[in-house]
Amino acid sequence: GRFAASDLNDLYRRIIIRNNRLKQLMEIKAPDVILRNEKRMLQEAVDALFDNNRRKTAIRSGTRRPLKSISDMLRGKQGRFRQNLLGKRVDYSGRSVIVVGPELQLHECGLPKNMALELFKPHMFRALIERGYTQTPRSARTMIENRESIVYEVLEFVVKDHPVLLNRAPTLHRLGIQAFQPVLVDGKAIRVHPLVCAAFNADFDGDQMAVHIPISLESQMEARILMLSSHNILHPANGKPIAIPSQDMVLGCYYLTRPRKGEKGEGKNFGSFSETLLAYENNSAGLHAIVNVRHKGKWYKDTTVGRIIFNSILPEEMEYVDDIITNKKLQILVNQIFLITGNKKTVKFLDDLKKLGFEMSTKSGSSISISDILIPEKKDEIINSAFKEVATIQNKFDTHILTDGERYNKVIDVWTHATNRVAATMMEELAKDNDGFNPVFMMADSGARGSQDQIKQLAGMRGLMAKPKKSMTGEKGEIIESPITSNFKEGLSVMEYFISTHGARKGLADTALKTADAGYLTRRLVDVAQDVVITVQ
Repeated sequence: GRFAASDLNDLYRRIIIRNNRLKQLMEIKAPDVILRNEKRMLQEAVDALFDNNRRKTAIRSGTRRPLKSISDMLRGKQGRFRQNLLGKRVDYSGRSVIVVGPELQLHECGLPKNMALELFKPHMFRALIERGYTQTPRSARTMIENRESIVYEVLEFVVKDHPVLLNRAPTLHRLGIQAFQPVLVDGKAIRVHPLVCAAFNADFDGDQMAVHIPISLESQMEARILMLSSHNILHPANGKPIAIPSQDMVLGCYYLTRPRKGEKGEGKNFGSFSETLLAYENNSAGLHAIVNVRHKGKWYKDTTVGRIIFNSILPEEMEYVDDIITNKKLQILVNQIFLITGNKKTVKFLDDLKKLGFEMSTKSGSSISISDILIPEKKDEIINSAFKEVATIQNKFDTHILTDGERYNKVIDVWTHATNRVAATMMEELAKDNDGFNPVFMMADSGARGSQDQIKQLAGMRGLMAKPKKSMTGEKGEIIESPITSNFKEGLSVMEYFISTHGARKGLADTALKTADAGYLTRRLVDVAQDVVITVQ
C-alpha cells in the first residue's frame, strides 16, 4: 500500500541523506570539487525545509506536487496563524436560506423549529429533566428524536430569552453579524426583518445566513446589549441611519403622501387627525384629497389625507411633515427622529413605517406594463437635429477647419446633449402622465427603484457607449462616437446590440476581478489600523 506521511519527513530525510553522504566523502578525503557540490546540495536541502517556495524549482513529491515546508504551514489563509489562532470553530451553529419576515419586529428573527431543536439540544435536555418530563439525558434525547408534542412547548421556553447571532458572508463591516431574539417558525427557512437587509447586504433571491448560539451568560448579555439589531440602526462608518425602509415601503409612503386634484372630499376642514381618519375609513374623503387639518392648535392648509395618515405614526415630539415622502426625505426624517427622540422611539417608528409602507404599496396596486413606458414625442426631432450638427462638424473637418481631436470632442458633446435632452423631455412627459401617478415615474421619483438613467434606456435613447480600456497598456477607455439612438422598448439594431455587448462584458469581468482586490486591500487596511482608536469625531 501507500504511506501517509508528512511532507516534512521527506524534507528531513533529504537533509540526513546528504549530510551522511558529505560525512563519508570527508572521511575518504574526496576531491574539493565533489565536497563543494555536496555542501551546496546540503544547503539547498536545509533551505527547502524552511521555505520550499522561495527556490526557482521547488522540491516535489512523487505526484509532482511541491512539498509543504515549515513556512508554508504558517503562511496564508490555511496557515497556522489565520486558520487556528485567529479563527475558531463554534459549538452550536446552523445555516439556511433566508426569506422575508414582514410580521417580525426589528429585534426579532424567525428560526425554523427543527433547527432550533438541534441548536438548543443540550439546553433542551436540561429543561426536560428540570421540569420532570424525564429523568435521564438519554430518555430526553429519545423524546426529542420522536418529536413529542411537549418538546415544542419546552423549546418555546428555552428559546424565549436566548438571543442568537445571524451572520451573512461576506462580513464586510461590523453590522455583518447582529443579534436577534428568535421566534420559532414552521418550515426550513430563516426569516429576516426587511429593515436589517441593508446592513447585511442581503436580498431574498436565495441568500443563505448562518446562525450562532452564544452559550455563556456573559456572551448572551453582550449579544443583547451591544449586538441586538435594534441597537444598531446607525451606520458605523458615517453615523447615518442604515435601518431605512427601501423599495416597496418607500413607494407606499410616496403614493400615500402624493396629492391629486379633484379627489373626493377636496377642500374639507378637519378638526383633528382622528376626524380625518374617520372620514377616510367611511369613504367620504379620498387618500390623495387636498384638505385642511388642525393639529396641536395649528391649522395646516392644503395638506392631504395620506399625509395626515403618515403623520399619525410619527412620534409626539416631531413637527407635522407636509411633503411628498421620498427615499432621501425618509433618511433625513429617521435621522431627525433618532436625534430628537432617541433609539427606542425610532425603532417603534421604523416598525410602524414598515407596516404602513407595505400596506399602502399593496393598496396602490402599482405595477409596470409596457404602456407605462412612454417614448417622448420630440425624440426623433432631437435626434435628427443632432445628426445635422454632426454632419456640419464632419464638413468642417473635411475642409480642414478642425483637427481630428476637436471633431471627436465636438461630436461626443453633441450626442451627450442630445441624450440629456431626450431624457429630460421623457421625464417631463412621464411626470404629466396619469396626474403624476405613472408607476415608472413614481418608482424613480420616490427613489424606491430605478433611476432616470435606467428609464432613459427603456424609453429615451441608450446614448453613447464606452470602449473598455486595455489595462495592460494603460490606455484611456474611449467613447464610441456613434451613439445607440434606440431604446429597449423600440429594440436595438444588430449594430447597436454589438456595441452594447462591449460594455456588458467589461462589467462582468470587472465584477469578478475587482472583488478580490478590494477584499485584500480591506484586509491590509484593517491589519494596519486595528490598534487606532478614534476618540474625537
